[in-house]
Amino acid sequence: MEKNKHTLSKKERISNKKDIEKLFAEGNAFLAFPLRVVYVVTDCDPEKTGVSILISVPKRHFKKAVDRNRIKRLIRESYRLNKSTLAASAELSGYSLQIAFLYIHKEQSTYQEVEKGVKKALNSIHREKFSEKFSEKFS
Repeated sequence: MEKNKHTLSKKERISNKKDIEKLFAEGNAFLAFPLRVVYVVTDCDPEKTGVSILISVPKRHFKKAVDRNRIKRLIRESYRLNKSTLAASAELSGYSLQIAFLYIHKEQSTYQEVEKGVKKALNSIHREKFSEKFSEKFS
């Protein structure tokens, strides 16, 4: 991955039904308001390393597709701009990381609130999974 490459390609999105089922069955979850984050780290082939994401906004709270799409766009943008350290760590350590961002707030949030939640989520995943994995691999 190039340094500071702020893109979100199709390869970085989870769309396979088996991957989604595995993520929710085996994944770890925590809250980073206004998001619930579910993630799983797996050992995999060198060409499949990196981070993949899934974004979900409930239809129950946001009836209009316009509102759901706006929230998904905010989450995608804040992830895209803040993913660099986590993505680099996943690729260097040879792991595949899958993350689901589930929007749990009942009202629309501002970009700053969503970005704060995404940053908190990415930092806690990085601290929890990759700080210990680096010490194991490079010791």
